[in-house]
Amino acid sequence: MPLSDDQPHTRTRLPVAEQTTPATGRQARPLRTLLTVLAVVTLLVVAVAVANRDKPAAGRGSAGTSGDRAPGAAASPDRTAASGQQPVATTSNGIGTGYPHTDQGAQSAAANYAVALGSTDMFRTDSRRTVLATVADPTALPALQARLDQAFTPETNARYGLDAQGKAPKGQTFISRIVPIGTRTTNGADTATKVDVWCTGLYGLAGEDSVVPVTQDWYTLTVTMRWTGSDWKLTDYSRAAGPAPLPGDQQAATAKEIADAVQQFGGFRYAR
Repeated sequence: MPLSDDQPHTRTRLPVAEQTTPATGRQARPLRTLLTVLAVVTLLVVAVAVANRDKPAAGRGSAGTSGDRAPGAAASPDRTAASGQQPVATTSNGIGTGYPHTDQGAQSAAANYAVALGSTDMFRTDSRRTVLATVADPTALPALQARLDQAFTPETNARYGLDAQGKAPKGQTFISRIVPIGTRTTNGADTATKVDVWCTGLYGLAGEDSVVPVTQDWYTLTVTMRWTGSDWKLTDYSRAAGPAPLPGDQQAATAKEIADAVQQFGGFRYAR
């Protein structure tokens, strides 16, 4: 006889040892599940590593980029960065020589020749001729020497506060230092090339009672060179003003600070 809902239900509890798992259930296996997950993750990591193996790292160019490019080739961002190659190891009269017969070698030569042509040596006849004999092509040397002798006259020296021999007044330091900002080849060929050198320069007398305080200048020097068989040598040059940035909001140093800096901080040889 069926029991009515009003009667209490009876529940039978078997002893623990006698309880059985229902036929439709399956015992959980956490160790197998963990191993499966680890295997899937490992496969994903390996797949990503293989996919990215041949991609260049962010911010780096391809392995073939060295700073050289064919004459006339368009510039790209990696071309405007420093190449990382070392400057030439040989010098003559303190000026780097022995540049490679490449576009990069021509740009390195132009940068270093710009520094030499803007140095204090150019204001003295003997040292100016030593500079020219070092950087100029022998066939162009007489014309360049005559041109620069006309440019650096006693009147020119006087505008910088120097005497006729290019010497600074006692107790003062004459500064003429060029810093190349960058270079570009504008007309390259196997035997001749033309390179623009963007420069900033410092000029003037540092010291007490200076009548020509040190000022900054920005210009572009166009250097024409010829390959002589062993080096790039200067055949001609021209200069154009700028491009100049806006002056910074910075307090100018004292004359003594400038004089100390130019004596304590050495110059550089430059390489593309």
